[in-house]
Amino acid sequence: MKPNLNRPRSVLKAKQAELLQGLKNREGIVIQQAPEDMDQVQHAADRDITVSKLNLDSALLRSVRAALRRLDEGHYGFCLRCDEAIGSKRLAAVPWAAYCIECQAAADRGEFEEVVAAPEGE
Repeated sequence: MKPNLNRPRSVLKAKQAELLQGLKNREGIVIQQAPEDMDQVQHAADRDITVSKLNLDSALLRSVRAALRRLDEGHYGFCLRCDEAIGSKRLAAVPWAAYCIECQAAADRGEFEEVVAAPEGE
């Protein structure tokens, strides 16, 4: 029996739209001049936080797009490292998961180099 992939596809599409909308908001990275040194420091800290969030969101968007490609190619739900099925609970919680829980733990410990999703068109 073939699994129903409409739900993960709709969740991934919604997450992709959410991330794209958030990445359009770059107002927080504008360099602002302030007369007070403390204000200048606060603006710089705020800008650093915004840039970090944009970087995280960009990485997550790449993961979401890679999951959508795996769906289209028929590889969704299988670990990129060991080729075992990724648990349904894990996919429900993290639909863009590229690794089973064991391989993700190994990646988190730095035991292997994670596959980085290539940008679309490459």
